[in-house]
Amino acid sequence: MARTAGSHSDITGPRVREAALTLFARHGYAAVSMRQIARDVGVQAGALYNYTPDKQTLLFDLLQGHMDDLLSALADAPVQPTPPDQLEAFTRFHIRFHLERPQAVFISYMELRNLTPENFAVIEDLRRRYERALEAILQAGRDAGAFHVVDTKITTLAIIAMLTGVNTWYRSGGRLSLPEVEAIYWDMVRKAVT
Repeated sequence: MARTAGSHSDITGPRVREAALTLFARHGYAAVSMRQIARDVGVQAGALYNYTPDKQTLLFDLLQGHMDDLLSALADAPVQPTPPDQLEAFTRFHIRFHLERPQAVFISYMELRNLTPENFAVIEDLRRRYERALEAILQAGRDAGAFHVVDTKITTLAIIAMLTGVNTWYRSGGRLSLPEVEAIYWDMVRKAVT
C-alpha cells in the first residue's frame, strides 16, 4: 500500500503511539476505535495498519515500551553502596520516572485487563523483574540487619503502590516541590522497613 504523500513512518509511527496513549488514558482502551486514533493523527483509518496490525498490538506495544524504558532507566541508575542507600535511590527514582509519564502509568495499571493472555504474560514478567529489583534491596537490607521486613514480597508491592500513588495527586507548582515530595516519601519508606 502506498504511503500518503508527505507522510513519514519515523514521524507518523510515534504520532500513532502518542495518540493511542492519550486516547486510551482519557477514554479507556475499550472505548477507543482505530478510526478515532487515525482522526487524532490526521491519517485515514486504513493507514494505521502500516504502523500496527491491530489495536491489541498497539496497547501491548505501549505497555511493553513503558516497562522496557523503566527497566532500562533503572539499570542505568548509579549503583549505591548499601541497602539503605539503594532503597532511597529506588524511592526517588520511582517517583521521578513515573511523574514524567502519567498517561503511560495510568494505562499500565488500568488497561492490563484488556491484554490477551499471551501479551499479559509478557507484561507481567517485565513488572516482576522491576519488583524483584526492589525485593532484592529489601532482602539484602534484612540480611544485613538494616531492615526489619517480615515479608519482602508484600513490602515490595506496598512500597511500589505507595510510590506510584504520587501520580494521582502531585502537580508541579503545587504546595510541595518534587525534592520535598521525594524526601517525605523516602522518610515514610524508611520508617516502613526499620
